[in-house]
Amino acid sequence: MTGQPDFAHIVIDYIRRDLLPESKSLKLYLHSVRNHDAFHEDCTLGIGKRLIALLEPIWPRIAAYGFPRGGIPIDVFWQTGSPPETVCLPGQGVAPYRGRG
Repeated sequence: MTGQPDFAHIVIDYIRRDLLPESKSLKLYLHSVRNHDAFHEDCTLGIGKRLIALLEPIWPRIAAYGFPRGGIPIDVFWQTGSPPETVCLPGQGVAPYRGRG
């Protein structure tokens, strides 16, 4: 670990069972992960597993689009199985990384 800051655009999609997180609570939780010393993959999986443990969703998916450092982006995707066939998922709204120049 370099100790340099890393930032990512987090996209959370899930089909809820019963619980819906309050936006402020979710924001505060995600902010608490901000200074967590771990790799992108570990942070993304940690967020996903914590949300599953608390919300018990029918189907979750989380994506972390890491901001490029040294010209290399780190994009992490995690989901539990395939989404139900009756669900139409919108695009995540993140353009592909095209590099520099």
